[in-house]
Amino acid sequence: MAGGAGAEGGGRRQVPPFRADHVGSLLRPPALLAAREAFQAGRISREALREVEDEAIREVVAKQEEIGLQSATDGEFRRTAWHMDFIQQLGGIEPTSERIAVPFRDEQGEVTFESAAIKVTGRIHLAETIFGDAFEFLRDQVREAVPKLTIPSPSMVHYRGGPAAVDPAIYPDMEAFWADLSAAYAEEIRRLGALGCRYLQLDDTSLAYLNDPRQRAMLAERGDDAEHQHLRYIRQMNAALADRPAGMAVTTHLCRGNFQSRWTAEGGYDFVAEALFNELAVDGFFLEYDDARSGDFSPLRFVPKGKMVVLGLVTTKRPALEKKDELKRRIEEASRYVPLEQLCLSPQCGFSSTVEGNRLGPEEQWAKLRLVVETAAEVWGGA
Repeated sequence: MAGGAGAEGGGRRQVPPFRADHVGSLLRPPALLAAREAFQAGRISREALREVEDEAIREVVAKQEEIGLQSATDGEFRRTAWHMDFIQQLGGIEPTSERIAVPFRDEQGEVTFESAAIKVTGRIHLAETIFGDAFEFLRDQVREAVPKLTIPSPSMVHYRGGPAAVDPAIYPDMEAFWADLSAAYAEEIRRLGALGCRYLQLDDTSLAYLNDPRQRAMLAERGDDAEHQHLRYIRQMNAALADRPAGMAVTTHLCRGNFQSRWTAEGGYDFVAEALFNELAVDGFFLEYDDARSGDFSPLRFVPKGKMVVLGLVTTKRPALEKKDELKRRIEEASRYVPLEQLCLSPQCGFSSTVEGNRLGPEEQWAKLRLVVETAAEVWGGA
C-alpha cells in the first residue's frame, strides 16, 4: 500500500492519487489529428508522426503543470483507443478480421463503436515493454508533476471476447490462460517500475459494466459466470499486482463507456462494491459519478480505511462547466459514507478515450481541469 505525507488527514497529498487528479486522456490537438490522418494515408512517415506527437506531448504536459495538477499524462496522444493499442501488443494475442461492435448511447440515440476483434493464438507473454518508450518520453518532460501512465486492466483482455476468443488448443484449461495473463501483466508492471513509473492506473470498464443487469445477461449468454465474473477479475488483477515495485502507487478507473460523449452501461456500484473496495489491492479508485447513471454514494460505505476514492464529479461528456458549490455539496454528501480525508476529486473519465474525443473544446476541457484544482484546494486546503 502506498503511503507517506498527506496519506492521512486533509491538505496536499504527496502520493497518488492526488486531491485534484485526472483520468488520463486529453483532447488531441488539430495538428496531431492532421498528422495521424496524413500518416494513415501514407503521406508522412512514422518518424514524422512521432515528431508531431512529441511536440504535442511537450505542450500538454506543460499545460497540466501550469494549471496546478500534481500528475501529468501524455494525454494518450500516441494511441487510437485507450485499450486496444495495449492489448494487441501482448504476445500471443492478435487482431482478427472480425469486428467487435459495441453499442454506445446518449440522449439522442445509439451509435456503434467498432474495433478489431482479438484472438489468443499463442501462450500469452510480454514480448516487449508496452508503452515503455512512451513512458520514458513523458518522464523526461515533467518538471514537478508525477508522470502517470494508464493501461487497460487484465480483465479487459477477457471481457471483450470472452471464452470464444481463447483457442482451446492453446489453453484447454482456462486457469492456465489466467495465470499467463497475470504473469505477463506482472512483468510489464515490473519493467515499468524499472523505468521509473511511480503512478500507474489500470483502466477498467468491466467492473463498472457488471453493475448493469443487461451486461451480466450478455456474459451469461456467451457462457461466462456472470454473477461471479467480478471476483475472477479482482483475483487476476491482484495476481498482476502482487509483486509490484516498492513505491509504485496503483489506482483503477471504473467507467461505463466513453466514446464521443456517449456511454454503454448504467447502474450504481452496488453489485461489485463490497468485493471491489475490500479485495482489490489498489491504492485508489477513480469512480464515475457525474450523473444519475452512476447511482448514489451509498456503495462507498464498503471502502476500508487507507484506500482513496477519487470522485469523478466533473463530466467530460458535456461542455457546460459545473458549479463549484454543487461540487462541494456532493463531496460533502460522499463524506457521509467515507471520510473526507480518503476523498479526492477528478473528471469522471478521460476527455478522449478514443482519438475522436468527446464533444467539447480544448478551452472547455482546461476550464474543467482548473475547476477540479481550485475546488480541491478549497475543500482540502493547498491541493
